[in-house]
Amino acid sequence: MEMMMTIGSRAFLALVVGVATPALAASPSRAVERLDRGAVATPAKDGGWLISWRLLRDDPSATRFDVYRDGRKITPQPIADATSFVDRQGNDRARYTIRALVGSKAGAPSARALMAPNGYLSIPLVPPPGGTTPDGEAFTYTANDASVGDLDGDGRYELILKWDPTNSHDNSQAGYTGNVFVDAYTLDGKRLWRIDLGRNIRAGAHYTQFQVADYDGDGRAEIAMKTADGTVDGTGVTIGDAKADWRGRDGEVPQPDKTGAKVLADGTKVAPLVGRILKGPEYLTVFDGRSGKALAIAAYDPPRFPGGNPSFDQMRETWGDGYANRSDRFLAGTAYLDGQHPSMIFGRGYYARTAIAAWDYRGGKLTKRWLFDSAAPGNADYADRGNHQLSIADVDGDGRDEVIYGSMAVDDDGKGLWTVPLFHGDAMHVADLDPLRPGLEKWGVHEQVKTNGGIGSALLDARTGAVLWTKPADTDTGRGLAADIDPRHVGAELWGSNSRDLFDVKGRAIGPAPRQTNFALYWDGDLLQELLDGTTISKWNWKTGTASPLLHPTDVASNNGTKSNPALQADILGDWREEVVWRSADNRELRIYVTPYPTRHRLVTLMQDPVYRAGVAWQNTAYNQPPHLGYFPGSLRPSDDAD
Repeated sequence: MEMMMTIGSRAFLALVVGVATPALAASPSRAVERLDRGAVATPAKDGGWLISWRLLRDDPSATRFDVYRDGRKITPQPIADATSFVDRQGNDRARYTIRALVGSKAGAPSARALMAPNGYLSIPLVPPPGGTTPDGEAFTYTANDASVGDLDGDGRYELILKWDPTNSHDNSQAGYTGNVFVDAYTLDGKRLWRIDLGRNIRAGAHYTQFQVADYDGDGRAEIAMKTADGTVDGTGVTIGDAKADWRGRDGEVPQPDKTGAKVLADGTKVAPLVGRILKGPEYLTVFDGRSGKALAIAAYDPPRFPGGNPSFDQMRETWGDGYANRSDRFLAGTAYLDGQHPSMIFGRGYYARTAIAAWDYRGGKLTKRWLFDSAAPGNADYADRGNHQLSIADVDGDGRDEVIYGSMAVDDDGKGLWTVPLFHGDAMHVADLDPLRPGLEKWGVHEQVKTNGGIGSALLDARTGAVLWTKPADTDTGRGLAADIDPRHVGAELWGSNSRDLFDVKGRAIGPAPRQTNFALYWDGDLLQELLDGTTISKWNWKTGTASPLLHPTDVASNNGTKSNPALQADILGDWREEVVWRSADNRELRIYVTPYPTRHRLVTLMQDPVYRAGVAWQNTAYNQPPHLGYFPGSLRPSDDAD
């Protein structure tokens, strides 16, 4: 469908730089994960056992399903309007399978449903051993961000988990950290491997961003991330120089920033260098999903400094400071840049210089597809536009993905698509937020209100960067969310910490905003989204303007301090409703919580929507955000009640 837009504002022309209007082309065929039915069974909310399973993109529209318990069919009639069923005589010893029917022809039985008798699947964990830094600080480990991929090609996801030491640091802070570890687990609870990133990869939210996808098309996912001297792969092989230690031991350098600064007696701000990593080789490594073995290694690009180890002045001139606060802020994603195969996206910097590289892993080799650099001629307006996260979506309808990097976007060929002077932000959401206008939208909150005209939040056209509407602020707007939580208004509702109001997609205030501003998910049986904040899933009551808890387990923990995000939110199992992965409070268990609510809605698994699947891949990046759909599943008519 052709998308048309009329630009009738000179303010818009002054605001948006570099907008192109590419011709829309037919989408090439994307490689899609081969998934099984993902059947799961758990006690239903109102009694019995809820069994749910995936509807797949390739299922004919007339596909119906039968459910079997212990080899005996228990559905009176094949199910055509949902992919879930409540077995009133079910129990935790039952063996459930699913069979698809097309016409009178029945398919093979599915794999046995995974059983979640307590409302969740349990994956036992053994934390890495703690340690002591060179300056005597003791540390232990907490289970942190996670992702999923089919590592062995059997159609079932595995979990990939990052372990953070308790002394991890923000880039603004000096200090040693413990090593970062990355594990892989089956959903049955078996640990497949553990990678030790080593002492030359610092621990913190902005350093290690790992990507999981089948980059070479062999049917099994690989893991890609930044490594350094001393990284040990899942088979025990060391990358680079095992003895190298590039951590700073002492010294101070001038620091322009207030955050994290050491203030001397004369008022001078300095940055201590202890624990910072300002020198040494940097690598991009692709690991085998089955074994954790390093498959391919390349010099990391964008580099810290071309040609070697930079001086303080070279770092400051290149990135804006000389102590790696700006240069070591990394983002990562996975994008179908050719419309058919996944590529890795690794970005560096966003407060000043922004550099984004696209990499391919094909035939056992890592090759760089392109590098976008705000320092290159003609790209100056793309500097200082990035967020603490990115998004991936085909925003121009040509079948190939773009990279939305805060207040800017890069086209699939590595050229700037658009940029707006809204500058840095802490949260953004790219989705079909307004289903009554063509294309996708981007909702974001912004930090630099003194330089962007006092704008705290804004809704943009994701294809062109056109500013659709804004809301003011006089300080940093640190949080914001977009989700369909009110059926009386078509499309998503939007809110941020700069206002107490909830807005519809046209920017009209429609009531009080929820206090929850972190994540939103599909959890109960209707097509509205629920709120996920910390360790609580809540339902928004649009009539009273209040949120009521649906799930609040007391012995689990969220991650990343005030960000309060789960290890992962994704449609991992069952029908289209999402699962939430939390760590147990003692870090000895990962729990995959599944919905207990029946539904009469039937949707293809969310993981086969390109925008959503990309969102699950980048979710672990820096300030985690929830995945969003590239289409709007809700009603296009206002209603007083949820559908």
